[in-house]
Amino acid sequence: MSQIESSWKFAEELVTESDAIAGARQHSLEVGVEAVSPAVGAQLAVVAAASNASSIIEVGTGLGVSGLWLLSGAPGAVLTTIDREIEHQQAARDAYLQAGVPAARFRLIAGRATDVLPRMNENSYDIVFVDADPGSVIEYVEHGLRLARPGGLVLVAHALWHGRVANPAVRDSTTTGFRTLLTEVSTSPAVISSLSTAGDGLLSLVKR
Repeated sequence: MSQIESSWKFAEELVTESDAIAGARQHSLEVGVEAVSPAVGAQLAVVAAASNASSIIEVGTGLGVSGLWLLSGAPGAVLTTIDREIEHQQAARDAYLQAGVPAARFRLIAGRATDVLPRMNENSYDIVFVDADPGSVIEYVEHGLRLARPGGLVLVAHALWHGRVANPAVRDSTTTGFRTLLTEVSTSPAVISSLSTAGDGLLSLVKR
């Protein structure tokens, strides 16, 4: 194991997850849903706390791991989360309630994000978190920047796409999409961008 890999492993293992998050993560593993890593989850919580977020929208509910991390950092926030898998959302609902999150603090919307996002109000969210169909990541980020308030954040999970983005020889459509997104936002005057190598990569954008 290289020194960099050892550092990544150390950063992941340093994170202590609550029982609720650990339970949601275990459930995710059992059903084959890839959740954000512990280090990425911890970053989500820090960002949510630092931004004093009160309104969060999540594209891709999963089984609730990322939602629980976001709400742990922003205890007063309301989370709107979108997923087309109703069974996953039901599991996430159970995870939120078991964690003691009041039902009034989350709203579950079942449907395809490409259908739901155009109907959401622009400039209305402190944080937009994207962790859904990777083939549509550019479209999701475009919607996210519309929905985020000025000074708000768009966060994108799996931005390094299993280590493939950094390899120029890999040119499948998903990898190319992430690579294009990263290149475009790095020079865009509309955002301030940062790419973290935690987990599978976390792209953070602040809307100017």
